[in-house]
Amino acid sequence: MAKKNKDGKKTKTIKKKDQAEYTLADLSPALTQAARSMRTTITRNLGDSGLYAGQDGVILALAEEDGLPAGGLANKLGVKAPTITRTIGRMEAQGFVERRTDAEDARLTKVYLTETGRNTVERINASIQACDALATRGFSEKEIRTAVRLLKAIDSNLLAGSPEEYIQSDE
Repeated sequence: MAKKNKDGKKTKTIKKKDQAEYTLADLSPALTQAARSMRTTITRNLGDSGLYAGQDGVILALAEEDGLPAGGLANKLGVKAPTITRTIGRMEAQGFVERRTDAEDARLTKVYLTETGRNTVERINASIQACDALATRGFSEKEIRTAVRLLKAIDSNLLAGSPEEYIQSDE
């Protein structure tokens, strides 16, 4: 329903029935579903590149800092060492990355992008940008900045805190 403001411009009014009443209990399911939807969309956009879910993050991390040890890559991506080891093995077989012994410390193996891996960076970034545009369709620049600020604050809180202190006990 459109209405005119004091300057004579049309404004959109939201009907009361269109306004959902959300509570704190809706936060985790909504964030989880939104993250899944974004991951699915990015993966679908990269489908014909040969990349699987999560491999784009490995490539982008190595594009930013090539030659990371597997443990450093796992920390950077927030995954466990066995997960990154399997991912690196699969990506090595696909030709996206290669493992090399460190020149200064032969006990250390580092992961590097191959030419094929480097060639996918632009495609990954384009896929992410397309997903972002789709996800924020109809949002103002201010709403996008607010959403990003709030998501970063949520992430920071979760990394710094302990959920146990917020769990109510029956005692």
